[in-house]
Amino acid sequence: MSLPGQFSDPRVLTLFGLLAVSTVVWLSLGLRARTRRERAHAPLERVWHPQESVPLTPAEEHAFGQVVSRLSQGSPGRLR
Repeated sequence: MSLPGQFSDPRVLTLFGLLAVSTVVWLSLGLRARTRRERAHAPLERVWHPQESVPLTPAEEHAFGQVVSRLSQGSPGRLR
């Protein structure tokens, strides 16, 4: 079954198809960005780890501090 009149032109069908696809992509990207922004404001849940109940030796604490200092952010948004 073909569409009547000017809607049967393949250029019009292509235009409507591109418009529909771009609208869906625009909406989905907007919703993803909105979700990401809302999730960033929510506090992270604290997850208990079994090693938290085991006291660390001074050498282990030093090694952990070295790793954390390398992973901490120096200038905004960049890792050292």
